[in-house]
Amino acid sequence: MITLKNADELALMRKANRIVAEVLVELVAAAKVGVSTLELDHLAEELTRKKGAIPAFKGYKPGDVEYRHSLCVSINEEIVHGIPRAGRKLKSGDIVGLDFGVSYKGFFGDSARTIAIGPVSAEAERLMKVTRDSLYAAIDQVRVGNRISDVALAVQHMAEGAGFSVVTEFAGHGIGRRLHEDPQVPNYFRAGMRNPRLQEGMVLAIEPMVNQGVPYLEILADGWTAVTADGKLSAHFEHSVAITENGPEILSQLGQHA
Repeated sequence: MITLKNADELALMRKANRIVAEVLVELVAAAKVGVSTLELDHLAEELTRKKGAIPAFKGYKPGDVEYRHSLCVSINEEIVHGIPRAGRKLKSGDIVGLDFGVSYKGFFGDSARTIAIGPVSAEAERLMKVTRDSLYAAIDQVRVGNRISDVALAVQHMAEGAGFSVVTEFAGHGIGRRLHEDPQVPNYFRAGMRNPRLQEGMVLAIEPMVNQGVPYLEILADGWTAVTADGKLSAHFEHSVAITENGPEILSQLGQHA
């Protein structure tokens, strides 16, 4: 069931997502060559708790395997849900997806971005730019009266038009009192898929996952980390966005196109 947020609930979601955005800024600054992904995870949790929030991902258990960290760190061919590890150090040339969420006074915030560690290839830069641009193209469709298909097709057309592929086995989602709410927000659309109309008060976590090669993925033995089936690069960007009478409000963004 899709839930609509009132003014008081949106105010709390703005705060939750501001915390997410502030922590991500600190994580991006800390993500340097030689830093371990577990160090980034510890920093994320420390900053979150100092701000009076709770890590949203830690303890999350949608299936058989509980997620035990505050941050997902996905490197190069890893699409999403990369588990932080002490022995996994960032290297020059890596592209790194940082996916992070918090709970604040009963409401959730969620955002992600992919960054470059040192110089990266021109194709990696293009993949990140196209994925980021596809997010903002989708956000521009988050308007009262549009449908989920308008959001999904904005991602699909931009990614596939650039010669990349969209991941079809994961999707964005509604967000509010729960981290994952209805509706699902896929990054592609086909006839027959659920296609609700967008209403004022809905909040969507829109998250393009775009692959350099094929759209297919595999899940590693850890039960979480999703990797591209062909070993090629993947990028991931996400914002939590409220639908208002005046258009989309990006809750998890501190500045223009952050």
